[in-house]
Amino acid sequence: MELAPESWIGVGGRLAAALESIAARGPLAAHGLSLNLGGPDPVDTAFVRRLGQFLERYDIGYYGDHLTYCADGGHLYELLPVPYTEEAAHYIAARIRQVQDLLGRRITVENASYYCAPGQEISELDFIRTVLEEADCLMLLDINNVYVNSVNHAYDPVAFVRELPTARIAYAHIAGHTGAAPELIVDTHSTPVIDPVWDLLDAAYAIHGVFPTMLERDENIPPLANCLDEVRRIRAIQAAREHKDTTVLAAGAGGA
Repeated sequence: MELAPESWIGVGGRLAAALESIAARGPLAAHGLSLNLGGPDPVDTAFVRRLGQFLERYDIGYYGDHLTYCADGGHLYELLPVPYTEEAAHYIAARIRQVQDLLGRRITVENASYYCAPGQEISELDFIRTVLEEADCLMLLDINNVYVNSVNHAYDPVAFVRELPTARIAYAHIAGHTGAAPELIVDTHSTPVIDPVWDLLDAAYAIHGVFPTMLERDENIPPLANCLDEVRRIRAIQAAREHKDTTVLAAGAGGA
C-alpha cells in the first residue's frame, strides 16, 4: 500500500494507531506531493528531516515525489510541468541528490502527466533518463501517465517504455483516466483502467521484467470489490508474464 506522507506526518491518536496497525500488516511506500523538485524555492530541509523520521518510524521502503514543481513562494496545490531542457534536468538532479543526502537513501521520481511543454528543448524521455542517471535515483513508472502523454503528445508508449533504464524502476502505478476529446485525455484516477493501459503494463513487464505495481484510485471510489478485481488483474498479468519468461528461459536452457 502507498500513502501521501504529508497527510500523516505528525498525526496522533486514532489515526496514528490506525497507521501503526496498517504498517505492521505489510510493506508501505510513500509517494509525496510537496517536495517541489522542480520549483525555484530552496528545498525545505526541515520538512525533509521530519520526513526521514517518519519513514524510519513506519519502516517505509520507498519514498519519492514527482518530476514537477508545486510551489513558488508558497504551495500552489498542483503538480505543474517543468521545462524539458538540459538545464532543468541538471537542476532537478541536484535537488534530488540534496534530498537523498538528507534522507540517507535513494528516492523515487515519477514521470508526470502534462498537457503543455513550456520551453521544451529535449524530449521527455531524454529528460527523465538524464535526471535518473545524474541523480542516481530510482523511478516510479506511472504506466497510465505514459499512455496519457502518448495520446496527448502523439508518441509510441511502448517505444517510450522500452528506452527506460530497467535497473532504475522501483515500482509502478496504474490507473484510469478521463477522455476530454479524441486527442486529449486527462489523468484523473477516477475511472477503471482501460485495455490499452493494461496492454502497456504487460508490455512493460515483457521489456523490464515484473515489478511491483500499485492501483491508484483518487475519485469516484467504487466498492472495494471493484478495486480488488483490478488488483487481481494486475496479479494475473504478472503471473502470466512470469510464466512466459520462465518458459522462455527453460526453452533456452534446453536448446543449449
